[in-house]
This record gives sequence, structure tokens and C-alpha cells, in this order.
Amino acid sequence: MQRLSGLDASFLYLETPSQPLHVCSILEVDTSTMPGGYSFDRFRDELALRIKAMPQFREKLADSPLNLDHPVWVDDETFDVRRHLHRIGLPPPGGRMELSEICGHIAALPLDRSRPLWEMWVIEGVAGTDAQSGGRLAVMTKVHHACVDGVTGASLLSQLCSTEADAPAPEAVDGVGSGDQVRIALGGLARFASRPLYLRKALPATVSSVAKTVMRASSGQAMARPFAAPRTAFNASVTGNRNIAYAQLDLEDIKKVKNHFNVKVNDVVMALVSGVLRQFLLDRGELPESSLVAMVPVSVHGKSDRPGRNQVSGMFASLHSNITDPAERLKSISEANSVAKQHSSAISATLLQDWSQFAAPSVFGLAMRTYARTRLTRSRPVHNLVVSNVPGPQVPLYLLGCEIKAMYPLGPIFHGSGLNITVMSLNGKLDVGLIACPELVPDLWELADDFPVGMEELLLAVG
Repeated sequence: MQRLSGLDASFLYLETPSQPLHVCSILEVDTSTMPGGYSFDRFRDELALRIKAMPQFREKLADSPLNLDHPVWVDDETFDVRRHLHRIGLPPPGGRMELSEICGHIAALPLDRSRPLWEMWVIEGVAGTDAQSGGRLAVMTKVHHACVDGVTGASLLSQLCSTEADAPAPEAVDGVGSGDQVRIALGGLARFASRPLYLRKALPATVSSVAKTVMRASSGQAMARPFAAPRTAFNASVTGNRNIAYAQLDLEDIKKVKNHFNVKVNDVVMALVSGVLRQFLLDRGELPESSLVAMVPVSVHGKSDRPGRNQVSGMFASLHSNITDPAERLKSISEANSVAKQHSSAISATLLQDWSQFAAPSVFGLAMRTYARTRLTRSRPVHNLVVSNVPGPQVPLYLLGCEIKAMYPLGPIFHGSGLNITVMSLNGKLDVGLIACPELVPDLWELADDFPVGMEELLLAVG
């Protein structure tokens, strides 16, 4: 068995019926490249072969009433891929509206905690094509955040994919084994007894990080502050409903802007998000005078020696949405991001992981429910939205033999922050995934359709 870290487990404790905490992706694939031709049965059999080499997809949660620490992962001895792979057809004409509506419904459904925490939905009838005759498929994946962060999620997905349509499945890999309640309880007791070690590490790092933050703030070299975000329509308590939209841009256009202004790819992504949100709020007469604030997940893989599948921290980034000129907005975002990265690097990479070891299910759950019921979600949002940028391979990829034409990533949304925009670069494209609470952002496609417009604005600034 394998014990969850406090950070992994916190995503279980923070989950509520209106706040499911899984991460999703929508893949658009071409079935004409699948060796032997596409059929759902062949697709399922190929997936089953791949999963033999991916023990994480065969592991489920286990716990004991006497366990004083976090739950564990154990092998699901009754694992059956048919419980996780589902098939559904789009109603005519099978366009983006029909696809996003079905995917929004799937994203709202919680995962069954008695089984491995993932699902895959094969969606046929995309654009009215016949997948068995070499048409298109959409494949939606769902994996709980307790299992993956952005980096580990992309790594797992890459194991399902290959750079050749007819690549053989890898060798089978053994899982973590089983764990009875006695072993879970005894292991939990040992981990509980070792928590003072985490406290001994966390306290000096916390004091140092606070001191550095105070010094940076006094000299104007700190990242944006939490709870300083202005109020918007998408900052309120969320319901259990989800809506989805997406867009695709040319990565070469992103690089052209990046090179012209001597900034980072992520700066251009943030400028795109800022411009789209600025126009969206302007059209509604709701643009705040102060800048929107995004929470940006930051990977600490390679910087942390702590266990766990989630190796992530975060920084708060100003989107400078109060600046009218796109070029000036991009420059300001780049400068602010540079400061925020330096500030984030000055904070201990393991700070969040160490403190999360003390996470308690009842305390986390109560805190989240209380926050959801108060006006703080609207009057004092921690941040306005989550913006994440996941780099992907710049070569053709095949999912079980089907060429991937697009991969739209979709992160979770939270009470007080009902909009998530995640992008992934893949084989010369930038795929943008948007997910929201429809009661807060009912017209999500208007946001998605503004991304090409925002890209044109930045390209015009290049000249």
C-alpha cells in the first residue's frame, strides 16, 4: 500500500457535492490512423493493455476507522476497465455545442470513491462523422486531483499515448499491493507520531518566508496579495453544475509575440487571458478599476523531497486588466510575473506540503462548507480565477492508435473562484480549456471565442 500525502488527501477533504475536485481533458482524435480500424471493443482492449503498465489506474482508496493519518492507495483486486470506460453518442449535428454540453454534464458527476478514481468517456458522432469509417472521436478523461497534479497528470496521459500509431503496449508493472485495516492503522499511528518532524521543518521555513514576503512587500517586489482581488460575477459560491468551452491557437503566433517583446510564453498566455476577460467584463459594464488576480499553480517537481503525487505550490499574479493597450498590458504582466516568480522561489518549495500533513478531514470539510455559505466568496475572493499553462510535446501523438488533433485541459473550480482557464501546447497548437459554473458564467463560449480575437490584437501590436 502507499500512503497519501497531506496535500494529496486535502483534495479529498475539500471536495463537496458542489465542488468536485477532479481534473479533466477533452481529446479530439482521428480514428483513421488506428491500426485495423476503429471499433469501441478494440479501443477498450488497447486501453486495458496500456493500463497493465500503469498501476496508478488500478489503485483505489482504503482507510481504517482507527487510522490517525491520511488514507492509503491499494490495488483494486476486482479492477475491471469496463467500469471506467464509457461510451456515448452525440446528438446531431454533433458540433461543439453538443459536445461541450455533454462534457459539462460529465464533469459535474463525482467519481466513485470505492473504485480507482478515474473515468474515460468515448464520445462518438463528433461533427456527424462515423468513427468506424475513419471519422472523429472525442475522448473525455477524468482523474481525481488526489491522484495527479498538472505534471503527473500530463505524465500519466503521455503513458496512454505514443508517437507512433502502431506502438506496442509497454510491459506490465506491478501495483502497490493490498493493505488490511490493521496495517493501515499501525502505519497511520507511525506517521501521526512523526508529525512533529514536519512541524520542526515547517515552522522555520514559514518564519523565513513571512520575513522575506514582508521585506519584498515593503520594497514593492512581492507578488499580488491574496484576498486583494476585485469582485466579479464569477467570484461567488459555485453549484454542482459545470459548463465547458474551448479554443485552439497556433503556437507559432504565441512565439512570434514572445520573441518580439522578449517575454516568456507564459507571459503571452496570461496577456491573452487578461485581454479576453477585460473585453468580457467591459461588454457587461462590469470591469473593475483594479486588476484581476489569477492563482497560477507552480510545479515543485525536482525541488521537493517530500512524498506524494501532488508536488505543487502556487503564486498570485496580477493580470493588469485595467490597462487598455495590449502591448503595455503584456509588458506589465511580464514584469509582474518576473517579480512573482522571484517571490515564489524565495518561499520554501515544501512549505505547502509540510503544513498540509496536518490536514484533518472534518476541519477541512467544515471550513469549506462554512466559506461556501458566507458572503466572503463574493465580497472577499482569494483570487478571481485559476490560470494554468501545461507544456506538452511538439510531435504528433496517438491515443491508442488514434491521432490526437487537440487536447483541451480542464482544471477544477472552487467556491469563490468559479472559472478556470488552462492551456496546453501540443504539436504546434495551443489548446485552451475553459470550465466554469454556469450560474456564474452562463455565456462561456463568448469568452472562448475571444481568444482568437485577443491573439490578433497582440499580433497587430507586433506589427
